[in-house]
Amino acid sequence: MSIQTWQHKDLLDVSQLSNEEIFFILDNAKRFQEVNHRAVKKVPTLKGKTITLFFAEPSTRTKLSFDTAAKRLSADTFTLGKTGSSVQKGESLKDTALTLEAMHPDIVVIRDSSSGAAQFLADRLKCSVVNGGDGWHAHPTQALLDAFSLRDAWNGEFTGKTLLILGDINHSRVARSNINLLARLGVNVRICAPKTLLPRYLDNFPVTVYSDLAKAVCDVDAIMCLRLQLERQAAGLLPDLADYSRRFCLTSALLAKAKPHAKILHPGPMNRGLEIADDVADCNDSLVLNQVSAGVATRMAVLYLYGTRNDGLTINPNIGE
Repeated sequence: MSIQTWQHKDLLDVSQLSNEEIFFILDNAKRFQEVNHRAVKKVPTLKGKTITLFFAEPSTRTKLSFDTAAKRLSADTFTLGKTGSSVQKGESLKDTALTLEAMHPDIVVIRDSSSGAAQFLADRLKCSVVNGGDGWHAHPTQALLDAFSLRDAWNGEFTGKTLLILGDINHSRVARSNINLLARLGVNVRICAPKTLLPRYLDNFPVTVYSDLAKAVCDVDAIMCLRLQLERQAAGLLPDLADYSRRFCLTSALLAKAKPHAKILHPGPMNRGLEIADDVADCNDSLVLNQVSAGVATRMAVLYLYGTRNDGLTINPNIGE
């Protein structure tokens, strides 16, 4: 690996990363995964660093994952949410950014319901900004942890594999980031959804589009189910949830059409019985809990890289060993 120093100030989208940088993050995540299995799950890598978690949108997995990752790297963490902050009182994102800057954090992790919020913050802060999900736009660390999970399950091979992303594609930042990252690594990506839940400009997506789930699942190596993001949808896109479940819920009968031991992913939270059946969510080939574990390790790798970029240090490719 030729990377010696990390050149990026911020992580806003996976599109800014080269393939070499993606694999560098995944390799470091693998080493941090080992740290997470130790009796003492802590390293002094970011001791003295301050990480602010600015979550203006509800989150359980991402927020807890970043917080756990930062603490295991020995960083100090502070959490700012919309509820209980001046954002709830009408403070603008610009003024919140200036307030954060005055506190001199080393990294700000932001989640916001507005697409472009992470870029807006990054343009105004001297510290690193890591996008924890902004509107429909991007969720780079989710795509990285999904790639980490699939890399383990596929014995390091991406080229020639086929992944189906099923569900609310149009409103999903997870879908956009995964399509961007995995297609670049050689994965054949399929998407399946009702027409009302497909992106408008599909020519810009390196995917094969299906409307029939029974055809979409045939011979795939993995299936990623997405939840219906009803909070982001306009009224009338899905007039009947029962009909959606009948047509687009991943069942064991449909899974049988995929390749043997096809892997199941879901970024959570899961709506069991609506987008995924109970027995599929809990089957032996489900990677859902692997994704949670991978999230901590991957975010440790990301925070390590962005937390040490200004220290004048040569990046240690064996960190965590």
